[in-house]
Amino acid sequence: MGNSDSIGVTPVTQDAFTYTATRSIFTMSTPEGVGFNVTFLSPIFPNDFKRHSQTATYVEVDVWSQDGSSHDVQVYSDISAEWLSPDPSVVAEWDYGTSDDGKVATHNLRRQTQLLFTEDAPGNGAVAQWGNWLWSTGNDDNMSWQSGADVDVRGQFSSNGKLTDQGDTEFRAIGDRWPVLAFSHDLGDVSSAGASALFTIGLYQHDAIQFEGKDGIVSLPAYWTNFWDSPEAAASEFYQDYAAAADDMAKADQKIHDDAVAASGEDYAAIVTLAYRQAYGGVQLVGTPDEMYVFLKEISSDGNVGTVDVAFPAFPVFLYDNPALVKGLLDPLFENQEAGWYPNKWAEHDIGANYPNATGHNDGGDERMSVEEPGNMLIMMLAYAQRSGDTAYLGRHYEILKQWNQYLIDAALAPVGDDGLSTDDFAGAHDNQTDLALKGIIGIRAMAEIANLTDHADDASSFRSTAESYIAQWQTLGINAAADPPHATLFYGDADSHGLLYNLYADKLLGLGLVPQSVYDMQSDFYRTLGDKYGVPLDSRWSETKLDWEVWSAAYSSKETQDYFFSRIRTWIGETPSNAPLTDLYDVADGDFAHQDDRTITFAYRPVVGGVFALMVL
Repeated sequence: MGNSDSIGVTPVTQDAFTYTATRSIFTMSTPEGVGFNVTFLSPIFPNDFKRHSQTATYVEVDVWSQDGSSHDVQVYSDISAEWLSPDPSVVAEWDYGTSDDGKVATHNLRRQTQLLFTEDAPGNGAVAQWGNWLWSTGNDDNMSWQSGADVDVRGQFSSNGKLTDQGDTEFRAIGDRWPVLAFSHDLGDVSSAGASALFTIGLYQHDAIQFEGKDGIVSLPAYWTNFWDSPEAAASEFYQDYAAAADDMAKADQKIHDDAVAASGEDYAAIVTLAYRQAYGGVQLVGTPDEMYVFLKEISSDGNVGTVDVAFPAFPVFLYDNPALVKGLLDPLFENQEAGWYPNKWAEHDIGANYPNATGHNDGGDERMSVEEPGNMLIMMLAYAQRSGDTAYLGRHYEILKQWNQYLIDAALAPVGDDGLSTDDFAGAHDNQTDLALKGIIGIRAMAEIANLTDHADDASSFRSTAESYIAQWQTLGINAAADPPHATLFYGDADSHGLLYNLYADKLLGLGLVPQSVYDMQSDFYRTLGDKYGVPLDSRWSETKLDWEVWSAAYSSKETQDYFFSRIRTWIGETPSNAPLTDLYDVADGDFAHQDDRTITFAYRPVVGGVFALMVL
């Protein structure tokens, strides 16, 4: 895979591609009659934090004869110093070694000058500027290795079918004779029975996050450091865990697929399985077993740390897998604000403008979503407590939850002015957004339940009464009952406007029964009048939509409406011309990235796609 022009070989043919929740499998063939699979396996262990703590991936190459003859096969693979930075002037260092037991060979690639807690510019991919990339394979008599200039190393393999077992000791800039770190495996005569080679790639950072918590600004270790004393030891164990990991992930793949089919069918399963790895790729475990945090990165839209309105759409996948992960996401947000670092009365938008610096917003100057974020926090808190039974967690944070709830009581029914910005900030702020108001009202009702679970009976009664009063008024303000068919409006008083009422999902998720069933039925019927080829628009202003909010809206709708959504989304997955992993913001007419006027909005890689698990936690 990759560009073969520089070494003068014939490209292979890609015959097929399949994916599961944890695997991507490319099936290839050569003109000589050899077939092979390249399988990328990214194991996810939501209930085994030790194994999950390794940010590493397996690459397995399975080779077989397609024509009944035996073929002499060698497998080559390398990584280049370009993994370190898009800047070709950055100086790279590397070395080679084997594990203590001699079973695993590893190239260790790193920047000569480590820039702790620094990423390259987002436009360059926001590449981490510290840490070690470990590229490993099995160490046996049929393996050879080499490091050096790309043309030399690749040329050596192309000419000789093996490498020199020699390392280049001249550390240099990435763009200076383009150093690569390579392995080859001689598989010998391969018949239809097949043979294989396995590689692993992982990023290992000792210090992972800079965090302003109860003790001020501190450095938090990557979670893997609790279990291994070096990156090499961790990478060796990861490599040797492959058989067990592959078996565990096959079971996980099957369970996720089967659960999704049971929830709403094969189209829905295709969406869920595609989103799974991307959702987990946006979070990192740090800290210690006694105090573990889960830090989330808002990717591509910006580089914020722990963005609440990114965690909110993402959190169904973590609720599905292990509610402790939801707590891990919430913990740093609470710690930063309860320590007194954040001055505003509402919940903060994020805990750091640039990952991995979770150093807060002590000036209160974060992006203001003063109805959005308190609503999100209250809903996620109650969802966590309901699934985990951990009502003590609610009690520990009751005072700040009550503070945020009071802000909602004051502002949520009619969010105007500075309170009028929702998570869909690419669309701009607007007074009296119907769905934003609904989120705030559901947040108040969630707080009533939190008060009840923590023995604050008077608060529970008061908050419930307020939420019920507000929802009655909201139905008058935000629903065009005279339309045919009737529907919720996008903005109060704008009778012809409409949008995905995705926040209604929270009422269903929490089992609050706040919103009448008639509203659910009304929206479910209405959505089936709006669809284009690839989905249902986010709102009446343009033809773009949000993948996560489509699924949330489908989740509370009828099976007929779910099929209406999911068949279109599955078609989009197969036909979209967008060239980045699973965008969550796209045009329902042409399937490409969203475009407003002359502006293209390229959302990609974002963990919000964890929201497609919405049906699987109802």
